[in-house]
Amino acid sequence: MNKNYYAVIMAGGVGSRFWPVSTPENPKQFHDMLGTGASLLQQTFSRLEKLIPSENILIATNQRYKDLVLEHLPQVNEGQVLLEPAMRNTAPCILYSALKIAEANENAVMIVAPSDHYIENEEEFVKNVETAFKACQQQDILMTLGIKPSGPNTGFGYIQYESSEGKVNKVRNFTEKPDLATAKKFISQGDYLWNAGIFIWSVRSILSSFRKSLPEMYSLFQKADALWNTEAEKGFIEGNYPLAENISIDYGIMEKASNVFVMGTDFGWNDLGTWGSLYDKLPKDAQDNAVVNADGLFQNASNNMVRTQKHKKIVVEGLHGYIIVETDDTIMIFPRTDEQQIKELSKRAEDRFKKR
Repeated sequence: MNKNYYAVIMAGGVGSRFWPVSTPENPKQFHDMLGTGASLLQQTFSRLEKLIPSENILIATNQRYKDLVLEHLPQVNEGQVLLEPAMRNTAPCILYSALKIAEANENAVMIVAPSDHYIENEEEFVKNVETAFKACQQQDILMTLGIKPSGPNTGFGYIQYESSEGKVNKVRNFTEKPDLATAKKFISQGDYLWNAGIFIWSVRSILSSFRKSLPEMYSLFQKADALWNTEAEKGFIEGNYPLAENISIDYGIMEKASNVFVMGTDFGWNDLGTWGSLYDKLPKDAQDNAVVNADGLFQNASNNMVRTQKHKKIVVEGLHGYIIVETDDTIMIFPRTDEQQIKELSKRAEDRFKKR
């Protein structure tokens, strides 16, 4: 394997749209959401390990999830786990990881990937990442992987690119989640991709971009130049990381830089952001019911998403288009059409039940 290849897995999210399975104490990346026998974090690590030396894969997460990361990935050492003492979005975390990697290997190229995405064709994914790595080794560019859209979707951001004969194209602009009419327009134009939030670049290129676009943040972290990968690093991060600006890599770097390129890909991607997105990727019975960790009997019931905690037998009659989720202490029955309200529902449930 190429020793210049590195990865950073972003594993600090709470995943509140997957409540009640995903909670602040044990979020979705630490769960086997697909019923495969492996958590989403474990699947992500395994996927990247096909191309990148395991010792070069870092996991960025909140301090509170340190033990969970080490439990799910016993093959990593504590030095591979970057602990964020405060939630500051993605830019500070990526700068932190890039500086650590650069200190270890100034010739490194790195991929930044979420811990909780679904990728169906892992062989194609690895092939695309290697192509992007090689491009970033040869040029001063910031690369993002774009997903060829299967139709208008208002749940994803979009990337417009300059058409060319190659697979790698210069980015024209980024658009946040559009309304349906705008999404349809994007699809009809044919020069838009979904934004998967997967980034690839050399450490030289991304650090140069931080110096240009987020100089205050770069100066803050540069104070630790002699401390990276030493015992003193932890103390510096605990004292200084909370001072960093709360900003995403998209706003802080990608939308400002002039050297951003996108590779159009088609490896069966899903961001698994909601119960509905999980339902889309699961096998269904003749009535389009999807089941995880359960043995289901459905009568006059269709289009339901069912997940239990301990392989329960579940009988459903007369329900159509519902999410049914059981955990150790909670049962949720909720219309699939209203799933965007689950995040708010989880807050109301917490307020209600903590008083008891």
